[in-house]
Amino acid sequence: MPKKTATQQISRVARPRLYEQLVEQLMDFIESAQLGPGDTLPAERDLAERLGVSRATLAQALVALEVLGVIDVQHGTGAVLVYRPNVPSVLKGLREHRSRLPEIVEARSTLEVKLAELAAVRRTDEDMQAIDKALDVMAEEVAAGAKGAHGDELFHQAITAAAHSGVLAQLMTFIAEMILETRLESLGQPGRPEQSLASHRKIADAIRAQDSEAAATAMLDHITLVSDVALLK
Repeated sequence: MPKKTATQQISRVARPRLYEQLVEQLMDFIESAQLGPGDTLPAERDLAERLGVSRATLAQALVALEVLGVIDVQHGTGAVLVYRPNVPSVLKGLREHRSRLPEIVEARSTLEVKLAELAAVRRTDEDMQAIDKALDVMAEEVAAGAKGAHGDELFHQAITAAAHSGVLAQLMTFIAEMILETRLESLGQPGRPEQSLASHRKIADAIRAQDSEAAATAMLDHITLVSDVALLK
């Protein structure tokens, strides 16, 4: 009797993305080195050599771990381990993060474009001072070689305050933690802190001129810029 041949197509096993493979290697390294919370990872150059990857590729994996809160990358100190999760939970977190990124971008495009438009109409002199101060903070951070994440956060908070819309402000508070993920990831891209600061200045100039249409356009351009992140690809 002839043997039966399976006719069902076997589904392909998805090949893990490079940064996922590298994240797994990093977690294995942390385990083998017995690093614990508060310990600092080796310098990027040294770590890249140990893992046999470029510093650019390593930086992408470190950003992924920072987004998940596994490490805290401090300018001048390096990557500090916050906690040591297991590899499967980290990879699961990365995939969940990647799947929700487009929705976070949609939410930001809806809320923050309107906030910028309203801020141009409703801002006070005090609001403008807060926006300019946030720009100065980010500029100082970027000039020092940092990502400018704190200044970036202050800038968007100042825009939200300048719109004088309580409901929109509450909605921004609701998605603040998710926005933090995209902020860390975006500012971890090479050259992005400088690009982001430049686009912030365009938004501020439009709000200063009380040009609501230009402010909305500049904010949409900015969100389009910051949503272009390597981990989505």
